[in-house]
Amino acid sequence: MPGTAREPRSDVDLLAQTVTAVRAAGAVLHERFGEVVRYETRDELMRALAANDDVALDVLRPRLTRLRPQARWVDDELEGGALPGGEWWVVDPAEGNVNHLHGLPDWAVTATLVRDNQPVLTAVHVPLRGETYTALAGGGAHVDGRPLRMSGAESLGLSLVATSQARPDEDEAVVRRVGSSITAMLRDALVLRTSVPATLHLLDVATGRVDAFWQFAGARADLLPGALLVAEAGGSLSDAEGRPWTPASGSFLAAAPGVHAEAVATLSR
Repeated sequence: MPGTAREPRSDVDLLAQTVTAVRAAGAVLHERFGEVVRYETRDELMRALAANDDVALDVLRPRLTRLRPQARWVDDELEGGALPGGEWWVVDPAEGNVNHLHGLPDWAVTATLVRDNQPVLTAVHVPLRGETYTALAGGGAHVDGRPLRMSGAESLGLSLVATSQARPDEDEAVVRRVGSSITAMLRDALVLRTSVPATLHLLDVATGRVDAFWQFAGARADLLPGALLVAEAGGSLSDAEGRPWTPASGSFLAAAPGVHAEAVATLSR
């Protein structure tokens, strides 16, 4: 029963119980999935998105709060930047929510524990795939218990790459930078995929199905789960110019080590 979760003894134990929470929230969203949700105004769209968030949060918030009562909660999933010290739950109750509303399968539930601005564990449940991805800082990355390994790609010209739109209504400078980066990657990479959400692309990078992913701007909840998964799977993380990535960075790049430098060169043009 949800109210009987025991106090975790270690981060390994905490991750296992976090998995239980994201799977439970995913089951609730799965029950709501199917027909396209129609809307005619931005207000109607926002209410539909909020309804999905609320039903998942009703499952996640009490469970995660019981697991880590001292951890604070990031209430706005679109927020970016560094966090104050201490522990924080960074949660996206319906990552890819707009896909869920449109009857598309690309959505997930994520929960990441951040400690002094470092992600220490994450769980990502993808209900329609029946998969749960986990990572523990220093403990590796897994999907349903199987270890994840990055692609061995060594040429950007032979690579499948991906990018995502961080949010609607992005400012003009970011929109122009996104457009120019896509043009550059269309020239230098083999094939380019563009879709939302970022987390599902990063799952593909961590499993070696995709060789590189980049994004400009972005929220913590978009990038932290995948960043930890990619790092623990042996990938390279930076901003688009090759500098160390933090949640305060203005861009993000995750890539197989063999193509990271080429991807930086392409995105820096």
